[in-house]
Amino acid sequence: MPRVSQDQLEARRHEILGAARGCFARYGYEGATVRRLEEATGLSRGAIFHHFRDKESLFLAVAEDDAAAMVETVGRHGLVQVMRDLLDRAGASNDTAGWLGSQLEVSRRLRTDPEFAKRWAERSAAIASATRERLERQREAGVLRDDVPVEVLTQFLELAYDGLVLHLATGRPAGELSRVLDVVEGAVRRA
Repeated sequence: MPRVSQDQLEARRHEILGAARGCFARYGYEGATVRRLEEATGLSRGAIFHHFRDKESLFLAVAEDDAAAMVETVGRHGLVQVMRDLLDRAGASNDTAGWLGSQLEVSRRLRTDPEFAKRWAERSAAIASATRERLERQREAGVLRDDVPVEVLTQFLELAYDGLVLHLATGRPAGELSRVLDVVEGAVRRA
């Protein structure tokens, strides 16, 4: 039996995450049956669950992957850049982006699954922490307004993000949202 390298395993895992992201986005957690996951990935259930313990673990891995990418973007470029990236992804596709769909499914599971909410609290805290740290660095650099506490600015940006996700998720047109994000960014910057 040929040996599979760690790089090949990681590549396969990444492929599964990408296909599963789209499946969860399209059908929701419950609707993303194992059969649909097999179809989406082009793999057998054995191949999928060789990499992930079960469907719950696969969904959590998709959501964690998205959260990690978000934390990285927030840390480097801020939460407004995450919103711009989301807007770009939604505009580049006629369908709701898989990332957006997984965000909505996370939101739904947070409301309906107390165990999931407990496990997800750490990821949510990491995003909020990255946002606060970025804003504090911006304040120290003299770029951020100093008349409003960082915690309030963090909540303002989180609300803007949540509003953008809801807007896009309901299928409303992007319209002038790019310019709206300019206003959001301008609202936290020093005049």
